[in-house]
Amino acid sequence: MPLGEAIFTQRAIRRLKPDPISDADLELILAAAARAPSGGNLQPWRFVVVRDPDLKQKLAEYYVEAWWHRRSAQGITRPEHMPKNNSSGQAALHFTTDARNYSRAAVLIVVCNVSRADNVMTACQNLMLAARALGMGSTITRLGEPVDERVHSLLGIPTGVDADYCIPLGYAEGHFGPAQRKPLQELAFLDAYGTPGPWHLQP
Repeated sequence: MPLGEAIFTQRAIRRLKPDPISDADLELILAAAARAPSGGNLQPWRFVVVRDPDLKQKLAEYYVEAWWHRRSAQGITRPEHMPKNNSSGQAALHFTTDARNYSRAAVLIVVCNVSRADNVMTACQNLMLAARALGMGSTITRLGEPVDERVHSLLGIPTGVDADYCIPLGYAEGHFGPAQRKPLQELAFLDAYGTPGPWHLQP
């Protein structure tokens, strides 16, 4: 798939088949992630690729716990509390109401950060674009508190290495529909903030 097509059709995919991903494709995806830019070329990312079903199930349970923990601070403690107009939150319920939907992804990739002087999001984006170019779907999910210590223990991640993100990866069930994005006129300006530019292409 051409890079432009991958960029313009990239979107969060949560409905994933358990079909295996070949070692060659997985290696290409990880190599693309490792090529991401970083400040000072620190390359702070490390990737723990999880295929073992039992480990995937435990990570899924940890993710669900962490997700509801964060939402409880907003007064959302049950699926029916999620506002209907919160499309992202509604979509996330596919993972968070049944951990098996999360663990059935072919692989879970835990993205670690060995340096808090930089972040790992450029690597995550490269990883997901490479996966999209190979016909796979993915989305970024967060771990963190209150499951952080358990994630470190489960995967043998050293103290001082952050493990905040996990990317479920696999072939999509159904089609990649169009992603909802704000008009470019709301996002990009000319010479000064708020000054409209001459662009009309829709993201």
